[in-house]
Amino acid sequence: MATLYIDADACPVKAEAERVATRLRVPMVLVCNGGLRPSANPLVRLQIVAEGPDQADKWIADQCGPGDVVVTGDLPLADRCLKAGARVVTHAGEVLTSANIGPRLATRDLMADLRASDPFLQGGEAMFGKADRSRFLQVLDRELGAALRG
Repeated sequence: MATLYIDADACPVKAEAERVATRLRVPMVLVCNGGLRPSANPLVRLQIVAEGPDQADKWIADQCGPGDVVVTGDLPLADRCLKAGARVVTHAGEVLTSANIGPRLATRDLMADLRASDPFLQGGEAMFGKADRSRFLQVLDRELGAALRG
């Protein structure tokens, strides 16, 4: 049985993910360090992990496996989940795979190096909007459906 894991700290699409999970009758686990209100939905479980760097990431990576879907924007976590056999979708609706995670990690590392060498370097993510939510819903529905079909 597939499980949907959400890297819930700062996740902008928790409600959308819950709608998809509910419609497909898939258990969903919101993983965070605290501060989230539990859902009344019987398919949704809140997993609170210890405070500390990457504790939610470690928990998700240890739990997920083949047939599961993970929603995260954290590329190192996505890489670990892919290696465990899970499917990974970003908050913006991008499917991460073993074919595209390497270049994404390399770009992330390069940008971190550039920002470290030039404190005036501007950058950041674009605003998260309706089109991103719509794309996320479509992609999560497709990926979760595929995970259920095996």
